[in-house]
Amino acid sequence: MPTASESSQPSASVGPQSSPSPGSRSAESRPRASSAESAQNTFDVAVIGGGAAGLAASIALARSLRSVVVIDAGQLRNSSSAHAHNVLGHEGIRPQDLVAKGRTEAEDYGVTFIDATVTRAHTHDSDSRPAEEAPQHRFELAISTGVEVRARRIVIATGLSDELPEIPGLAEGWGDTVLHCPYCHGYEVRGQRIGVIGTTAMSYHQAMLFSQLSDHVSFIRHTAPAPDSEQEAMFDTLGIEYIDSTVTEVARAESGTVVSLAAGEPADGANALTFDALTVGAYARADADLFSQLGGEVVAHPSGMGTFIPTQTAGQTDVPGVWAVGNSADVSAMVVASTASGVLAGAHINADLIMESLG
Repeated sequence: MPTASESSQPSASVGPQSSPSPGSRSAESRPRASSAESAQNTFDVAVIGGGAAGLAASIALARSLRSVVVIDAGQLRNSSSAHAHNVLGHEGIRPQDLVAKGRTEAEDYGVTFIDATVTRAHTHDSDSRPAEEAPQHRFELAISTGVEVRARRIVIATGLSDELPEIPGLAEGWGDTVLHCPYCHGYEVRGQRIGVIGTTAMSYHQAMLFSQLSDHVSFIRHTAPAPDSEQEAMFDTLGIEYIDSTVTEVARAESGTVVSLAAGEPADGANALTFDALTVGAYARADADLFSQLGGEVVAHPSGMGTFIPTQTAGQTDVPGVWAVGNSADVSAMVVASTASGVLAGAHINADLIMESLG
C-alpha cells in the first residue's frame, strides 16, 4: 500500500527543492476537496469496495483534490489469511492491518467512508431530459443504510468470491491449511507434504508450480480432466505423485490434514492420505452485480479460473464513467498489483474529469 505523502517545506537555498516526503506536513494541514458537495452526498467519484485497489484509487483521487466516497462492507477476500506477502515494505503484514493503514491514509486526505453495501446502482446516461436540465452527476447509488449517494464517476473495487469445491471440511481450512496461490502462500509450506486437489485443467499448472517448493507433492485428480501425455510426462519429470481418485472429505488432525478418498478408488490401497497443506483451485467469481445493473457484462476468464469485468486502459470499462480495479478486473492480481491498478485508475479518472470540464 503506498504511503501518503505531501510536499516538504520550501528550501531556503538556491537550487532544486527537496522532493515530496511522507510526514513533512500534518494530515490536518493537507489541502482537501471542498466539503460542500460531500455534505449533500454528491461526490466526484464513488469507490465501491475498500480493499487495496479501492483505497489506492481513493487516495490518488483525493491527492488531486477530488471529492471521494468509499462505500465498503468490510468483507476482505483475504481476511482468513494470517499474512499478506510480496507487499513491498510491509512483508507479512496482516491483511486487516494493511487495509486499516490505507484507510487512515485516505481519511487524512479527506476521503469519506460509508460502512455499508450498495444495494442499487442507476445511471442517468439514458436520461431523456434536455442537457441543461440534466443532473451534474451521472450515477445514483442506493446504500443499505438508507442513504443515497450521487457521483460523476464510479470505481468498482468489489473484488471476487472464491467458490470452493463442495467437499466437507475443505472450507474450514481455507487461507490456513487449504491454499491456492504458490506466490501468496507457497514459501510458508516449502518442503512439506502438499496435496493438490484437481478441479480443472489449470490444476495441473498449479501442481507444477508447487513442485518448485517441495519434493513431496501429490496430485489427486478429483474432478479435473484426466491427464494428457504431456501432463503425465510433467508428473514424471517433476516427481509429482498422481492419484486417480475423488476426495470425499477433508479433516484436520494432529498429524496434519487428512484427505478421505472415495471407496473403490484407493491410492496404493489407502483410503485416506495425510498432508501438511492442501491446494485447490477455487472458482474466482467477480462480485459484479452492480456493474451488471449499470449495463456492464461480466465475461468468463479464458483459463476457466472464473469471471471478471473486462477493462481497457487503466481500468476503464465499456460502461461510460465506470472503472474496475483489483480482482474485479483481474482474477490473478495479488495485493500490490491490485494497489497499482487503483492508483492508475485514479490518475486517469482525474484526467477524464478535467477533459469533461473543457467540454
